[in-house]
Amino acid sequence: MTIEKILEKAKENNPTANLDLIKRAYLFASKAHQGQKRNSGEDYIIHTLHTAYNLAEMKLNSTTIAAGLLHDVLEDTEITKEELEKEFGKEIAFLVEGVSKLGKIKYRGKERQAESFRKLFLATGKNIRVILIRLFDRLHNLETLRYLPEEKRKRIALESLEIYAPLAYRLGIGELKGQIEDLSFPHVYPEEYQQLIERVKDKYQERERYLKKIRIKIIKKLRKENIQPIEIQSRAKHYYSLWQKLKRYDNDLDKIYDLVALRIIVKNVEECYQTLGAIHKLWKPLPGRIKDYIALPKPNGYQSLHTTVFCIDGRIIEFQIRTPLMHKEAEFGIAAHWYYSEQKGLKAFLKKKITKAPENELDWVKQLKDWQKETKDFSADRYLESLKIDFFRNRIFVFTPDGDVISLPEEATPVDFAYAIHTDIGNHCQQAKVNSKIARLDQALQNGDIVEIIVNKNRRPSKDWFRFIKANLTRTRIKKFFKTELEAWREKRKKQPKTEIKREKREVVAVKPKAVVKKKTKILVAGQTGISINIARCCSPSANNNIKAYITKKHEASIHRADCENLKRAQKKWPQKVIEATWNEK
Repeated sequence: MTIEKILEKAKENNPTANLDLIKRAYLFASKAHQGQKRNSGEDYIIHTLHTAYNLAEMKLNSTTIAAGLLHDVLEDTEITKEELEKEFGKEIAFLVEGVSKLGKIKYRGKERQAESFRKLFLATGKNIRVILIRLFDRLHNLETLRYLPEEKRKRIALESLEIYAPLAYRLGIGELKGQIEDLSFPHVYPEEYQQLIERVKDKYQERERYLKKIRIKIIKKLRKENIQPIEIQSRAKHYYSLWQKLKRYDNDLDKIYDLVALRIIVKNVEECYQTLGAIHKLWKPLPGRIKDYIALPKPNGYQSLHTTVFCIDGRIIEFQIRTPLMHKEAEFGIAAHWYYSEQKGLKAFLKKKITKAPENELDWVKQLKDWQKETKDFSADRYLESLKIDFFRNRIFVFTPDGDVISLPEEATPVDFAYAIHTDIGNHCQQAKVNSKIARLDQALQNGDIVEIIVNKNRRPSKDWFRFIKANLTRTRIKKFFKTELEAWREKRKKQPKTEIKREKREVVAVKPKAVVKKKTKILVAGQTGISINIARCCSPSANNNIKAYITKKHEASIHRADCENLKRAQKKWPQKVIEATWNEK
């Protein structure tokens, strides 16, 4: 890789690119990294050249390409942020600093990993190009992973599968996701990778030959329908994606219909639907396998028509139909939005006007900001697990009654859905309808479900919800509710008049008997431990009873059965004193 190739690619994709800026960044980085070598034995600058070339290939602007060339100078050289800012300005300095990992001493192990992601996502929330640079930095690191020790290879590859590949998908860069997965796959699951390669090698070649026959027939049919396709491509399924899918289909390769699929690119949306009709005139579609991602795009912006049909000799083949713009956004995702940022003139101005700013499109980036705040006190282990579940593990997409798409972790419930819309909706969630039918709050939602939440202003979260909710954000928000409620009660208790306290003391005798058994660990009060517990003898609750707590003036919790008559009488007089309690499963 050379700087000349980067300049050539930048100019090819963007004739008005600032090539002088890119050259200056290259010379600065070369000097800063002089004498440094990678584990492969290559000069260190080769890595930054590869990163920058991939950014240029994705049609990103000159500022981003320059930041790609400089992305390691703060982390691996003596250059300071102030020097970088003086030489290249605040924007490039911010991008480089955002990509840079932590210092070498402050953290170790998982704590270091968690803090690195906290820092990265904080910068991403301000400028999403930070994550684009990091993704292409990671891509080249994976390409040269074989030069590292085995344990380090596996750790980097696993992190890439769990976080970086899903990140690329959330940004809509499908091809990059596939590349990251396929480069990581052999290091994390070496035996499974080798077995799969041997198994599908001939299948791919045979399927390619078969698709040539299909292509001839489809071109002939489209001509009859007066449709001239711009391009017809065959798309081979990535190995890791194939392996994941095989696990869901009992390892039966014959059930994988998109091993190699045909992609048809036509000039406009109208021709997309005409092409779909033409294919269905030729071959019968499989029921339930027609997907209209044009009318209902995926949350990452992906648009296309998909259909799976019984083709020649009864073989089952998948087709994807899209316009050139849809194809560009499917390949480049969020990166496509910077293509016009350096172009000038009326044409470029109009293109900017009809292209939304990417930050406004990606609601999940805003969610990421909120999530960062809510997880700031999490331990490293909890932070990383929450990150994988709430943002990067397998997702389902469900709809509000108005047609808005909500992305949730697999097996999420209506309660998770309610909190994903708004914390207040979750806190007052009373009932749910799924596809217009009343559903249990612990029901696992499926892709494409339409969910309606029925709220009640007097409703409050239940401790039972902890048994079935899936999203860590949901769990955090419910805990916050109970913590706030308990603190509010304590504050109110401090301000209570003494006369009322005396009256309360007389009334509470019927509730809190003199002879009590104190417990400290078997019961959670408002989700918390450490509160002195009294088991009320009037109803003597046991572990198979639903329970509630009555807070005494000494801030002790008197535990009653939820249906205790004494408790009900007390609740009518002092409802704020009766709060949620549950048996601690641990």
